[in-house]
Amino acid sequence: MLKNEEYEGLVEGLGTDGEGIVKVEGATVFVPFCLVGERVRFKVLKAKGNIAYGKIVEILSPSVDRVTPPCPVFGRCGGCDLQHAKYAAQLEFKRQSVATALKKIGGISVEVNPCVACENEYGYRNKISLPVGVDGEGNTVVGFYARRSHRIVPVETCAIQSAWAADAISALKAYITKSGLKGYDEITGKGELRHLVVREIKGKFIFALVAAKPVKCEYLLKELEKKFGDFTLLLNINPKPANAIFGDEWRVVRGEGFFEAEENGLKFRAGANTFLKETDDVRAKLYSRILDEAPANATVIDAYSGGGMLTAMLAKKCEKAYGIEVVAEASRCADELKELNGLDKKMVNICGKVEDEIEGVIKKTQGTRVIVCDPPRKGMERSVVNAIKCAGAEKIILVSCNPATLARDLGLLLGTLKEENGTLVKSELSESDYKIISVTPFDMFPQTKWCETLAVLERKAR
Repeated sequence: MLKNEEYEGLVEGLGTDGEGIVKVEGATVFVPFCLVGERVRFKVLKAKGNIAYGKIVEILSPSVDRVTPPCPVFGRCGGCDLQHAKYAAQLEFKRQSVATALKKIGGISVEVNPCVACENEYGYRNKISLPVGVDGEGNTVVGFYARRSHRIVPVETCAIQSAWAADAISALKAYITKSGLKGYDEITGKGELRHLVVREIKGKFIFALVAAKPVKCEYLLKELEKKFGDFTLLLNINPKPANAIFGDEWRVVRGEGFFEAEENGLKFRAGANTFLKETDDVRAKLYSRILDEAPANATVIDAYSGGGMLTAMLAKKCEKAYGIEVVAEASRCADELKELNGLDKKMVNICGKVEDEIEGVIKKTQGTRVIVCDPPRKGMERSVVNAIKCAGAEKIILVSCNPATLARDLGLLLGTLKEENGTLVKSELSESDYKIISVTPFDMFPQTKWCETLAVLERKAR
């Protein structure tokens, strides 16, 4: 198989990123934006051995699941992967992706439940992060990053964002024109404006303008007032060349810098940097399912607890809940949440690494115990898995945004994986005190390859 040559083939399956898998001339070729059963013509962009990567030239026989993407920059913007597929096909792809990862990586054969759908296929996100930069000619551009790069694809709106996104983008562009400020150039370090981050909470808006140095915001304030009613505006100063969106310095331009809201009977305060899962209705469904699995007489350990929203919900229902979170700001938010809701005696927040704190927390608990873990994409540390495995909890509830690391962690918990000389191998003689009760994907991000997965383990009867 030769680079830059064109070939034809049948799409036999989909990869973990939603790309089509085509086998031609003894090579396996990954071609984005294909669907199973389609015959396609593609151009080879990269080939090494029997693995190649291609780009669609023509769909010769389209799938019945193919639809026309509504977004004009789909395929160039790196945000969406599946707009070319009917929503039902997206849900099934995500279910199969989880099942395949569990089997191939974790050695776990289990029936994966249908993917829980989002109420809205489009317009579902409550948060937008708009990078501001420069194009090849030095002109300021606003948009989203292209796939696997920091090249900005200019946009006027975004199909998966709420309708207000177009107004936010329009206001930002007008501000750039009137102020004369320039987008930040990551190569030269020149330019002032880096990002505009917007979050909607129950019809209220938090705007955070990120700049490399202090800038005047009067023009932006005027533009936002034309389109938005109840909003607060923050200026964040981030002079560092790294990729982190926010810097350490915050200034309040308008409002208090946060809003108070209520969810599931809990009062909370949210700011621009507060972590909340971006899809309101799916987040509610996921948390509701977790709460259903935690009995009222249980003591719950919530590892990787973030800003404490789920910890507080569990504390409100159960005997007591411990949250463990390494990010100091998030842990402070959890303490604030505890005070706002009168949970001083039922909610304990611990700021530290889960691997350093979990064994000590386990020793403090007794009676009926439930352990909830919602780790970052890299999954759990081995020491955390071992501590949970030996804790004797009645239930273990895992939430994961990465099927691959979920499969690994579940395999270690269930004994279908074991470590030999620093390498994970599948074990034929798997023994565990736990069994899987359910595995359910939740479609937190329609039109993308991502999903959240909830796995519930129960201790076997002795």
